[in-house]
This record gives sequence, C-alpha cells and structure tokens, in this order.
Amino acid sequence: MPINKPLIVIFAAICLDAVGIGLVFPILPRLIEEVTHSPDIIAYIGIMTALYAAMQFLFAPVLGALSDNLGRRPVLLISLAGAAINYLIMAFAPQLWMLFIGRAVAGLTSANISVATAYITDITPEDKRAGRFGLFSAMFGIGFIIGPVLGGVLGDHWIRLPFIAAALLNAANLLLALFVLPESRQPVRQGIDLAALNPLKPLRWVFSMKGLLPIVLVYFILSGAGEAYGTCWALWGFDTFRWNGLWIGLSLGMFGLCQTLVQAFLPGPAARLLGERKAFVAGIGFACIALAAMAFASQGWMVFAIMPIFALSGIGTPAFQALATRQVDAERQGQLQGVLASAVSLASIVAPLAFSTFYFAIQKQWPGAIWLSVIAINLVAVPLVLLGTKRREVAAQPAGA
Repeated sequence: MPINKPLIVIFAAICLDAVGIGLVFPILPRLIEEVTHSPDIIAYIGIMTALYAAMQFLFAPVLGALSDNLGRRPVLLISLAGAAINYLIMAFAPQLWMLFIGRAVAGLTSANISVATAYITDITPEDKRAGRFGLFSAMFGIGFIIGPVLGGVLGDHWIRLPFIAAALLNAANLLLALFVLPESRQPVRQGIDLAALNPLKPLRWVFSMKGLLPIVLVYFILSGAGEAYGTCWALWGFDTFRWNGLWIGLSLGMFGLCQTLVQAFLPGPAARLLGERKAFVAGIGFACIALAAMAFASQGWMVFAIMPIFALSGIGTPAFQALATRQVDAERQGQLQGVLASAVSLASIVAPLAFSTFYFAIQKQWPGAIWLSVIAINLVAVPLVLLGTKRREVAAQPAGA
C-alpha cells in the first residue's frame, strides 16, 4: 500500500502523541502524591480522569464540526498546542488545582484522534480505509509501548521530567503539522454558525441521521468495554497470579507488541477477504475467546499464550471505523468523528466506575469473572453493527458488485 507524505506526517503525529500520553501514565499518581502530600490519591485520580473525559465529551463534537468548516489542519494545531500547554502546567504546577486546570485544557482541546481520523478519511478511498485505520492504530500502539517505559526511566531521575518530555514531544508535533502537513479538504467559505458551537447540537444530529445511532452506540459500548483493562488488569494480575509490577508491565508490553503487529498487517487483508462487517464480527469473536480463557486461567503463563489470539481482535476496530465513515457524506466526516469521540469520552466517564464496582464485588470469589462481563458487553455490539450497517454497506457497493 503506497503511503504519501501527509499520511506519514499524520502517523508520526499520532505515534508522538501516544508516546506523550504514555510518558506520564505511570508517573501521574506519584506527581499527585507529591503535590497533595498525601498517600490517599485515588479520589484525585478519579476526579482528574473524569474532568478530562467530561471536557472531551463536551468539546470534541464542536471541534469536529469546526474541522468540517475551517479545515482539519487548524483544529489539529489547536489541539496539539493545548496538549503542550497541559503538560507544561503539570510539569511545574506546585498545587493540585493547577493540575486540574491542565487536565481541563487538555480535555477541551483533545481533538487529535478524531481530526486525524477525519483527515485519513478525506485522503483515502473507501476500499483502503480499513487498512489505513489499522496502521493508524498500530502507530498509536507503538507510541504507547515506548511511552510508559521511557516515562518510568525519566521519572526515576526527576518526577517532573516525563511531563517536560511530553510537552516537548507535543511541541515537535505542533511544528511538524504546522510546516509539513497540508490541508486535506477545502474549507467552507462561509461564516461560522454560532449555533453550531452548542456542544449538544452535534449529539442531536445523531438522532436526525437515520442509521447513525447504532454506530454511536457501538462506539460507546466498545469504548466502555475497553476501560475494563485499564481499570482491572493490574488488580486481576495480582489477585489471580500474584504478579508484581514487572510482570504486569511485561504482560501489557506483550499485548501491545502483538496488537501492534496485528494492526499493522492484518486489518486491510481481513476487510478485503471477509468484508468489513464480517471482519468486525471476527474481531469480537477473537476477543471473546481470549477473554473466556483469561477468566478461567489459573497460571500466569496462560495469559501470555493467549495474547496472540487476543491481539487478533484488533482486526475488528479498523473495519468498524471504515463502516462508520460510510454512514455520512464527505462534508460531515469531521462532525461524525467528533461525535464518536464524545461517545468514547462518555464511556470513559461511566465505565471505570462500573467495572471497579463490579470487580470489588467479585474480587474474593472469582476475579476472572470481570472478563466474562466484558464478553457480555462486547456481544451487545454485534447485532447493532449487523443490523445498523447492512443497508448502507450494500448501498455503497458499486453497481454489478
């Protein structure tokens, strides 16, 4: 698959963005502990996570709509600048309220993923989108493998150093987009409708577009299910196998490596061989098989043996992303991606609380049961995709196909 210069820039930007996120991921609790002078920081982490997700939920659709009106590039530049400001604030903030301001700014401007997805949609033919979305996910996966390791090393020297590094990475990202990335679509030459800046208006748009609601619900469901790993993985590893931090890190690194390889090479061929809808169902099937095995695993090595099967679930997400882009015309792609980003943000507010509550209810009896709940949630998405995209996918096929 030929990759042109704009794609290389977008993929590099997403990889650097993921490195920046991963840099601070293992250090943030220690920073909060230093600022608050208290070891009891769980509530602060929860509030900070919810604040970021809430700001993203409110403003991602607005930024997506603005990218349709003004172009992808200006909104991406605003988002990258916001991320750099956030990390700088967190690098030097002496008080907790400053950290909250930094996370609020980051959430308000967090349009990187949705705008980059819309950019790829603009410059990619429909039959190649699944493959390029797979590479998109692979670039994010590579960055997120590198970031936590690098963040841990830098944090051992100085707890603020990972945040400075993340700010520099986002500044480099900003310069890369500013001087190298061209605009992917012609901006609309008309005044901005102030009513469009209402953050709830794009969500009402979902209900006005027939067939779009199932797509948004699936994004919400899959994003919510994905929150189980960040919420429960470390707890489950310790409770079931008595893993220490090293083994938890190795398990996540192994999964990240397998997932990156799958995302880099398989989504495109899988979509061509199976079709996008069947590729999505196959991805859900692989995830359910792996999750069931994890639920009943009695020894740690079993988890590592399951990882390749688990990673094969990655063929489903790019296929679904490609299906989602077919539901609206080219002029509404940014608005669609913004709404989908809001669904992800809403799930990231609700799901961690739900999974943590359920996990602690079954922790002593059967910790692995948490993965059975994820299976149940994933399976809800299958009929929504099969019923919600059938008509549009058939309509998108060329005559005589």
